[in-house]
Formats: sequence, structure tokens, C-alpha cells
Amino acid sequence: MSVEFPGEVVTRALVRFVAVPGLARRAALITLDNGFDHTKPNSFGPGGLASLDAALDEAFAADPAFIALTGKPFVFSVGADITGFPRLTEREQGLAIGRLGHRVFRRLKDSTVPTFAFVNGAALGGGLEVALHCHYRTVSGGAAALGLPEVSLGLIPGWGGSQLLPNLIGIVGAAQVIIQNPLTRKVLRPAQAHELGVADALFEPADFLERSLAWAADVVSGKVAVHREEADRSDMWDAVIGFARQQLDEKLHGAFPAPYRALDLLALAKTADFATGTAAEDEALADLVVDPATRNSLYAFDLVQRRAKRPVGAPDPALARPVTKVGIVGAGLMASQMALLFARRLEVPVVLTDLDQERVDKGLGYVHAQIDKLVGKGRLDAGKAAKLHGLVSGSVDRQPFADADWVIEAVFEDLTVKKQVFAELERIVTPECILATNTSSLSVAAMAEDLSHPERVVGFHFFNPVDVMPLVEVVRAAKTDDAVLATAFAVGKQLRKSCVLVQDSPSFVVNRLLTRFLGEVLAAVDAGTPLAVADEALDPLGLPLRPLPLLTLVGAGVALHVAETLHEAFPDRFAVSPNLARIVATGKPLTDRDGAVDPSVAAVLEVGDQPLTAEQVRSRALSALAEEARLMLDEGVVAQPQDIDLCMILGAGWPFHLGGITPYLKQAGY
Repeated sequence: MSVEFPGEVVTRALVRFVAVPGLARRAALITLDNGFDHTKPNSFGPGGLASLDAALDEAFAADPAFIALTGKPFVFSVGADITGFPRLTEREQGLAIGRLGHRVFRRLKDSTVPTFAFVNGAALGGGLEVALHCHYRTVSGGAAALGLPEVSLGLIPGWGGSQLLPNLIGIVGAAQVIIQNPLTRKVLRPAQAHELGVADALFEPADFLERSLAWAADVVSGKVAVHREEADRSDMWDAVIGFARQQLDEKLHGAFPAPYRALDLLALAKTADFATGTAAEDEALADLVVDPATRNSLYAFDLVQRRAKRPVGAPDPALARPVTKVGIVGAGLMASQMALLFARRLEVPVVLTDLDQERVDKGLGYVHAQIDKLVGKGRLDAGKAAKLHGLVSGSVDRQPFADADWVIEAVFEDLTVKKQVFAELERIVTPECILATNTSSLSVAAMAEDLSHPERVVGFHFFNPVDVMPLVEVVRAAKTDDAVLATAFAVGKQLRKSCVLVQDSPSFVVNRLLTRFLGEVLAAVDAGTPLAVADEALDPLGLPLRPLPLLTLVGAGVALHVAETLHEAFPDRFAVSPNLARIVATGKPLTDRDGAVDPSVAAVLEVGDQPLTAEQVRSRALSALAEEARLMLDEGVVAQPQDIDLCMILGAGWPFHLGGITPYLKQAGY
């Protein structure tokens, strides 16, 4: 069966023959180029593979000294054309695309002419796999990223990577690149790739191609010998596979098939010949392309890569106002994290204020300590650090906000307190200054209702930790004007956050769903369900955290406050667990971050005598999520289900294989 990707942007393989000093014959240099700049990277679909196949015909026919493969500026290849994979609806189509890639790439591996990959830029997935098929590899120090991220998309390295990489660098490094890195959204930098043995030589970007050609000539002529250690095929190989499987079980509980299939392929690579191993890749790829978890993962990837960068409902960016100074009301941990982020990304003065000098000093101390840590890690140079130190200041007086363009409050989650803060600010700031709130649950409109200019107030809800979590819920109240909203989206983009437009409603999206979800689990505990049963009931979803450790991460006090807010708004759906208040009263979390229950806290719980089974807990929690998602759409809290999914992925860390949440709920019949 042949396969096509309609609308494929074909990456052409362009051949030219170059003279190389020291060699009598010319070399064939094949450049991958889809005709666009680096913002649209090279990828391989059926058309791109056919072009490479034809380029190899041309190169081999000329009997060159060697064949080298490289990419357009800044990009080698980012792998398979992911946009085409959702169109693969039959298992046979998966087999066909796997076999096509194997047939074309293997020509480089089986070549009697020496083959080289000059990895001049990003090389991911099939891009790295085609490089692995070459006999030798150089990498530019300027390459943005290298890796095999397929597992994060519900796939496996299906064009030879699962067999070539472990036999090149050993099972430990291969398991890291193929399993661990994708699941933690990590990639290799050029120096790491060189150190692991993925690349044979590392050159600076300024003269990368010239040095790579000269190095290749030396290899071909025998002046340079490339030494590689034989992969260790002792029992350690099996031990690494066993340990990795145990880690997957603890994290995913079997909910996501791709990493398990990748692990099976790595196990096979220990003893299988290449043809057997790649045939197994074909079968695994064919199974996965029609698996719901893979469909969900590709959908989620598209949300993060496309929808997150073009927020639905955002006003015309031309309406946005410049922000040249930022004020932050509060100097606690959240406020201090925001101060550092605003200073780093906007590079404008940032002023922290709080009730007394001790709190201000503590907040400033945190910011300056974090700047120094970034210097220690090599992520900031001394000059940039000195600039950031100078940009962030503190005051117990809010008068420094008089010339600020943007002031955001991060004070105690109490409506009266927040209204008072905004009333005081309005007497100080200019009429054009935007007033933002980081509230996680309260009404933005209610905060602004007594102001002379309620149209300047917008919700700008960060997630903790601020520097790590990529989502900001941008909340439009009834009177928020377009210029203010456009500025909020522009600021979010400058902060390198993904912004989702949310209408003003109790707890917005993420906290509303998580509170409903946790509420069902706590209700089961209240009824008498053992803590372990309630906590493990959602394991089949493969969530990043079980419910009770999630409660610990959020904080029982915060969870109680949000539950009370939502109970007031929706008393028929959101109950307030009396046991949640008892946990808060202890001053200690119910569990540690790993889920181990504190017996002294568990002892204060008062439970009934009507325990639920794990299946009942799971069914009730999922039914509640489905109902709440439908209601949010009916209420217009967000524009479409995709926005709910994007919020859950970016704001709650829910996995790609659920598609956020709504695709999984549909598949599960909720």
C-alpha cells in the first residue's frame, strides 16, 4: 500500500557536487530544504522521502568520494511530517510509511560509498534517524536540539532509531534519549550529543560546513580514524530495560502504550539483526498510528504547537499598549516569582510592594538569589545579571506605581482585600495603567465594580511555579476593553507564556475542573473509601500525580478556599469536604509529594461506612469532569473544547495521551 500526506510541504533533497581538498573525486552534498525559512522546519513525508530517494540515485550514479547529508540554515530535519499522521486511519498505512522510511534511509547505511550527516541544526525524530543511518556524523554547536521525541507523541522511533541508537551509544544512553527525555520534554544539546557518542565530531557554527567537509575528507583518506566503543550487551542491558519498565509502571500504570513498545524494541536491539529490528518497528508503528492514545497525543501536540501560539478570541495585537514599567502588589513567593519573570522577559523596571519592609526585603532577597543561581548555572552572564538586579526594586509605599503601565496584584485571595488594593491603586496610577489580578478563583468583575475605570481591569492568572508552568489564563470581565485585553496577550507572549482567553467565571478553567475532580475523590474518602483505594482509582488514566499528592502540591488551604468559592457559586455540584477543613487545621499535608500518607493527619479524618470501589471512584470523577466541561462550554467560559484541553495540558500538566481531557472522556463514553 502506498501512502500520501495531502498538503505535504515537501522537503526537497538537493544534490550538488563539491570539490574537497585532498581528494581526487568530488563529494556529493545533499541539502534538505523545504523552501521556507527556519520557522517552517524540514520534515519527511512520503514526498520528502521520494525526493531523498531520487537524490541518492543521482549521488550514487556519480561515484563520489563520499555522500554527505545536511540541512537548510539552522535546521537539519525535525523528522516525520506529524501533520500527516492524523490522516493515517488504517494499520496498513502505518506499515507503509514505516517501510518506506526504512527502505530509503537504509540506502545510506548499506552504502559502499562512505556516508556522512552534517547536522547543522535541529535534528529530531526521523531527522536524527536519517543521520544515524549515515556512517559518520558531525554536529554544529549551534544546533538547537537533537533527540527522538516520538514517544511523547504516542509513537516510537519508527525509522531505525530504536535499533541503531542503543548499538551506537549503549542501552543507558538510548533509554534516556528514547524514553526518559520525551516523557520529560527534554532534548539533547550538541555537546551532550557529542559526549554520548551520537555525533563523532563537534564544530562551531561559523565554519561548520567547511570543517565538516575537511573532516570527512580526512576520514575517507585515512588521516582521521573514528573510534567507537562496542555497546555493552551484558546482563546490564536487561537490567536497564527492567528498571525502565518499573519506572514506567510507577508513572503511567500502563495507560500509555508508546513507551512500553519503545522499551520492547530496545530490548530486541540487544540481539536482533537490523532487518528483524526494523520489521518490529514497522509493526509497532502500525499498531500505534491507530491507537486512541496516539490520536490524542497528536491532537494535543497540535494544540500546543498551533492553537497556543494563536489564541482564539484575542483582540488585534495592534491595539496593545507598550509596557515600560511593572508594579506588583505583594512580595510573597508568587509575587517574587512574577517579579523575576517580568524583569527577565520584559527587561523593564519592576517594583514590589508589601505591608512592611521585612516582607519587601524577603521578596527582593528571593529575586536576587534566583538571579545569582541563574548565573551559577551558566544561564545568565554577569552583565545581564547586574542589569536584572538593578531592574527589580521594592517599597512599602505604592507611590512608585505612579508611572507604571501595568500593575498586577498577588495578595491574599479575599475579594474585600483585592477591591481595597485596586481602589488604592486607582488613586495613584495613570488613567491608562492596566490593573491585572492573579486571582485563581474570584470574580474579576466584582474586583473592578467600584472603580472609576473598570474597563482597565483584566485577569492574568499564572500557575505555580511561575517560571515553569507555561499557561496564563487571561480573564475578560464584562467591562474589560479590547486594548487592555490585547496588552495582556502581548505581555503574555513577551513572558513566553501560552495564553488562553477565559470569560470571567468562578475559578476559570483549570481550578474549576481540578476542584470538581478532587471533590469527587474526597467525597469517596468521606464516605469511607480507604485512602489508598481512592488515590489509586485514577491510575488507568496515567496522570502525572495521583489525587492526594496533587492536593499536597496545590495546598490543602488553597484547595479549601477554591472549593468554598465554587460551592458558593454552584452548591449543587461543588461540596466542601469536612475532612479537607480538618486537614487544613492540622497545619500539615495529608501526604508527601510521593504520596506517602502522614498517619497523624489521616487520624483526624472522620469517614463513613459506605466505601466505594476504585471503579466507582473513577467513574464518578470522570462523569464529574465531563459534566463540568460541558457546562463551561454552555456558559461560554471558553470558546471551544480545544481551549479546555489546552488549559489542562499547560496549566495542570495533564498528559498528551489523554488529549488534555475531552478526547479521552469521549472515548471512555462520558
